[in-house]
Amino acid sequence: MSGTLNKVMLIGHLGDEVKMHYFEGGNCVGRFPLATNETYTNRQTNERVTNTEWHNIVVRNKGAEICEKYLSKGDKVYIEGRLKTRKWTDDKGLERYSTEIHCNDFTFLTTKKESGSNTNSSQAAPQKAEIPAKPISKPSEEGAEDDLPF
Repeated sequence: MSGTLNKVMLIGHLGDEVKMHYFEGGNCVGRFPLATNETYTNRQTNERVTNTEWHNIVVRNKGAEICEKYLSKGDKVYIEGRLKTRKWTDDKGLERYSTEIHCNDFTFLTTKKESGSNTNSSQAAPQKAEIPAKPISKPSEEGAEDDLPF
């Protein structure tokens, strides 16, 4: 295989609100931290141990605006994207590196409002249905008469 692959899939909780940065020309970038957890039982002490890993998520343009509007701290989200390492210089003139997940697809799994309150879940469902993360493609007319059971 001569190709390479740079793909990341994460399910986690937002650690903070989405921070937006707007540029000339109408483009924008949203950034937020995402926490993923790993839980296991220590065999020696029989104690449950949880390790949290933090990821820096970067979303661009329309996706960033959707995330800013609907996501808040504590919400659970599925993120799909690629790793990118950025080099920058800090205030003291030292070169620093940051590894980020550049998101190209996302799905909202739960919101803090849904999981934290006992309200009717049908109230939140239409809001999720209005914001598809990916455009839904329409089937072509030639495939409309398939004998598929689904």
